[in-house]
This record gives sequence, structure tokens and C-alpha cells, in this order.
Amino acid sequence: MVLSEPGETIAAHVARLRASGVSHISGTPSHWRKLLMSGTPADFSPHYIRLSGEIADQAVLDGLAQAFPHASIGHAYASTEAGVGFSVDDGREGFPAHLIGHRDGVEMKIVEGSLRIRSKRTARAYVGADAPPLADEEGFVDTGDIVELRGDRYHFVGRRGGIINIGGLKVHPEEVEAVINRHACVQMSRARSRRSPITGAIVVADVVLRVGTDETRQETIRAEILSRCKDGLAAWKVPAMIRFVERLEVTAAGKLARTDA
Repeated sequence: MVLSEPGETIAAHVARLRASGVSHISGTPSHWRKLLMSGTPADFSPHYIRLSGEIADQAVLDGLAQAFPHASIGHAYASTEAGVGFSVDDGREGFPAHLIGHRDGVEMKIVEGSLRIRSKRTARAYVGADAPPLADEEGFVDTGDIVELRGDRYHFVGRRGGIINIGGLKVHPEEVEAVINRHACVQMSRARSRRSPITGAIVVADVVLRVGTDETRQETIRAEILSRCKDGLAAWKVPAMIRFVERLEVTAAGKLARTDA
């Protein structure tokens, strides 16, 4: 996404994009959620929108399709270490299973749930004499991104390094967020861990509601979110607490800032 100026509001940023004639634009899903929250999409009509850098769940893809009905919307998978893996332009989260294998000079495989990539663009090691190799003996880079096959499509579950341990049971924050974000009144969310003397940690969720949501409905919305989580997630993944917040911070790279409490 075109960088904003220091102190620039989202409305001013969008106005600058429009004035500059920007037609093709890329950003993280967190960037796009913030834009949708701002109420300014009507002032901007890009031809092509791309999401990358984080998991693009169905909620943000649907939100962009509604806000920009004439734009082509896609999400891409790429990393500094693994290079570009693929792009998906069908409006659905995840990626088709047929992309696994070798195509267009990129080879992908799944090992113990983790996506691995090999191509001429994959890195071999970080800089430094003592830096360990990034690629294995076959040249594949382990991305650390965990995927799950559901029907004929792989879905991103989360990062291996971001797992919350609940009494020995694993929880990917992104998996919880994907369920929460499907609620019609939710704009974005962050699942995180909170220390617990019994299980070591519990899952809690910070939720930003869509602009214009009636504050008197918060308890009803909380109950609805919990019900969805109980229906769609294993018991240990259901948030023990849901807190409504005005905003969620993003990092300098545009990714959702994740901190434990």
C-alpha cells in the first residue's frame, strides 16, 4: 500500500491516493481492515487490490468486494525467505490444492502441516558467517505457515511460532480471529494469550466493531461471537474473554501487532 505521511489520517491518505490516480494497490489485510473501518472507501475506486503479508480471511475479502464492486481483488503468498509462492484471484480464502507441486518455476509441498517452497527465488541463509541455512538439503524453505486441507482447498491456520499453548493443547490465534471476523458487526479482531495459573494460558480476544454498531447491542454481539466460536472451534480454542476496543495497533510492516498479557 502507498505509505501514508506522518500524522496523516486515513481520509487524507485516501484523498491523496485518489488525487494521484492510483489504480493498483497492495496492502496487508490489517491495512485494508483499517481502510474499511474509516468510512472512506466510497471516495476511492482502484481497479486492482492485492492483499499479502498476513492471512486473508473470507471476512476481509468479502468486505473489500462489497466496498469495491468493480475492482479485481486477489491475495498473494510471498515471504522474504521463500520468495513469491502464488496468487489467488477467485475471491476465496486459502488456495486450491492443485497449486501444491511444481508450477511456473515454483515447487511447493506440505510437511507436517507446514508449507515449504523451493524456487530460484528462495533464500539459502541469512547474512553472517554463523547464520544457519534456511533451505533444507533439497532446497526447500520451511515457511513456518501451517495449512490445513479442507476439501479441495488449503486454508492457512496460522504461524507455527505464534501458537498459544493451553495446557499442552495448541491454538493458532489466526484461526480464532477468522471465526470472530465472520460476524457481521466485527471489523477486525486479535486473539492472544493471557497467563493462567491452571492451564498456563487462556485465549482472550480484542474485537473492533464496525462503525455505527449500536453500543447497546454489545452484550448480544458478545454472546453471538461466543456461540460462533463454540460451534466452529474446539473447546480449548474458544476465548475465555471478549473485550471490545476502539482500535488495534499494526506494526511498521502493516501487520497486526501481537502481544501477550
